[in-house]
Amino acid sequence: MIQESLEEMNTMLRKSQKRLQHWVVESHDTKQLITSLGTVTFEKNLFTNKETGESEYLLDRIIGLEKHERITEDAQVRMLKEAVQTSYRRGGEETNLTTDVKKQTVKNKIHALEFPKNNEKPEKKKAIEYLYIEADEDHASLQFREKKGDLVENENHQKNNCLITKLVYIHEGIEKEAPKSKRHKLVNPYYFCGTSYGEENSEFWDEVYEYISNHYDLDKVKKIYLSSDGGTWIKSGMKRIAGITYVLDEFHLEKYLIKLTSNMKDSREDALDELRTAIRSKTKQDFEEIVDRLKDCLENEAGLKRIAAARDYILSNWMAAKLRLRHQNGVKGSSTEGHVSHVLSSRMSSRLMGWSIQGATKMAKLRAYEMKGGDMLALARYQKRELPKAAGAEYDVISSSDMLQAEKNRHGELGKYVDCITHTLSIQNKKKAYFNSHIWGL
Repeated sequence: MIQESLEEMNTMLRKSQKRLQHWVVESHDTKQLITSLGTVTFEKNLFTNKETGESEYLLDRIIGLEKHERITEDAQVRMLKEAVQTSYRRGGEETNLTTDVKKQTVKNKIHALEFPKNNEKPEKKKAIEYLYIEADEDHASLQFREKKGDLVENENHQKNNCLITKLVYIHEGIEKEAPKSKRHKLVNPYYFCGTSYGEENSEFWDEVYEYISNHYDLDKVKKIYLSSDGGTWIKSGMKRIAGITYVLDEFHLEKYLIKLTSNMKDSREDALDELRTAIRSKTKQDFEEIVDRLKDCLENEAGLKRIAAARDYILSNWMAAKLRLRHQNGVKGSSTEGHVSHVLSSRMSSRLMGWSIQGATKMAKLRAYEMKGGDMLALARYQKRELPKAAGAEYDVISSSDMLQAEKNRHGELGKYVDCITHTLSIQNKKKAYFNSHIWGL
């Protein structure tokens, strides 16, 4: 059916009197097009402009195919939906029902993705008391940085193959999934992902701030809390957003408290309680005195270094740790580690795999796009660039309505057929949403 439709369109182009004024048939060619239903093979004509001598496939312009495009939008949607969850190979297998697409093709499509920015500006901004930003990072392994073989080992036999993937998400608080449920969920979360390469950290945080200022009435927000582990790239983001309050996330606070008390055995819980009390309501000096007593119980150098590192981390994030343990003025629990695992690690680092910088950057952004509920069909269509008008064309070669009207006026009997086609297209437009999500978007 798809083949017959495309060839019929090509025939109407070839016989069009309007087309004859400017174009002549140069050759008859065959093209293969991968759709979600399978591979379609059809015939089309190459036309040459009489005035300029430039050649173009006018059928490609009518159906919106770019030069050398071989995969339709509906097939790309199936590819992206699978590749964002599993692998390039499985993305190729799911592209259509009859033929596997090579994983290299899937990789090329992922690498070429461009993502639309959220420029939406609601007429009425949300008025809330507290807004929450949570940030953390994952570490993906690189196959290379610029070219194959450029990864080098240091004196500790470690390669410089680590790439930081960044995650920031905004939400309005936490609520139960259901009235009697023990599980909780974030209220209206919105996600941003990137890497330590490809864009400046300031640009990344500017995008976060732009979303906040476009959607929330900041004059009515009492506090904006940033919950994180205190990473350098995260703290630098605080400078991009005015009035932000930094809170240390629970996972990293507990991690370093455990490092301080890991040698205490049976008295470990008592030591943890004492440290938490000192952080919550006492001074740095009180905290350091407790740490000194813990150090007296150790003699090995490794243990002393561990305690020193944990002490320095908590002291460098002292006020953020206090705010976390006090749980006052709207401070909520954080879920950064769980989100990093779900959004980034599950696809990019939980299994053995290697990335290029470009591939990791695009996949991180694709994961964020999916978490935001982005429509993969809309993303596939966003990749379409406005095709330049054929060289020398003095009329709109993609105006199918003009072409149909010209044929209708020239042939009375054909006019009835054109009316039938037009009526059918009208019905198809009404069912567009159904076709986009279930069948094909050609």
